[in-house]
Amino acid sequence: MLAVMKDVVKRYGGLMALDHLDLNVAEGEILGLLGPNGAGKTTAIRVLCGLIGADSGVIEVFGQGQGVNNVGVKRLMGIVTQEITVFGELSARESLRYFGRLYGLKGTELESNVNRVLDFVGLAEHAKKKPKKFSGGMQRRLNIGCALVHRPKLLIMDEPTVGIDPQSRNHILESVKKIASEGTTVIYTSHYMEEVQAICDRISIMDAGRVIADGTLEQLVGKIQHEDTIKMTAATPSNALTEDIRAISGVKNVTVTGNEYVIVSGADSGNINRIMEVAMRRGGIANITAAKPTLEDVFLTLTGRKLRDDDGGAL
Repeated sequence: MLAVMKDVVKRYGGLMALDHLDLNVAEGEILGLLGPNGAGKTTAIRVLCGLIGADSGVIEVFGQGQGVNNVGVKRLMGIVTQEITVFGELSARESLRYFGRLYGLKGTELESNVNRVLDFVGLAEHAKKKPKKFSGGMQRRLNIGCALVHRPKLLIMDEPTVGIDPQSRNHILESVKKIASEGTTVIYTSHYMEEVQAICDRISIMDAGRVIADGTLEQLVGKIQHEDTIKMTAATPSNALTEDIRAISGVKNVTVTGNEYVIVSGADSGNINRIMEVAMRRGGIANITAAKPTLEDVFLTLTGRKLRDDDGGAL
């Protein structure tokens, strides 16, 4: 394994952010790291990068023990944070040079890497421009370039597509696949399930500070093949309707967003008819469908929440 976290604990006062976390990263893969808000993803990344220390447990990267003082390991890693971390007053080229020098690059190697990265992120024509004049998508691409300029062996991308346009998002996703094809291992977190499905070789789902499921998309979906997902738009959503549905035998989980209901039920239970009967008594249905399990259904079943729930801060 390229990186291993075993039995890792991290507390913030009385809050357990990482609860005996086990996480493995194989060389050459794109690992998707999913979890609801407050699951511990950001804390896990900070510990893995050596930005903060763990209270206990084993953290190894490239076969070495990781810690806040292990500069050698950090030089082999790149991190793309949720926040834009480039300097608005430096040009794109100057920003890349700055980050390259932080990693010890100089001379012709530095200039060669800067030119390579400008081409890679599609900013060669804008090399002399300052990021403060860039669109959000261009700033995100430069942010990625700054993490790539030293050719890291492990790239960690923490929600790199937040708040950007679809064209820039597609450019970033294609870039991630290309980075991996050239030998860089990638850890990718996102609040967009479709991104993880599109690019990741393996997916780890975190909740409450630990990994609760891990595998390929097919393996994870296979965990709930014995379940049906029913999606319903209620004409008159209410707490009473929600409780009536939850009371139906075989219903395992009910998630409500506005008038949209997502109901997980035992396969072949016939509950779609019972749900329709209950909903008709409680005001009617706009539409209802039953679907095969997806990654989002796996996530709902395991965590009881949607990926983009706004119920807590990052940890």
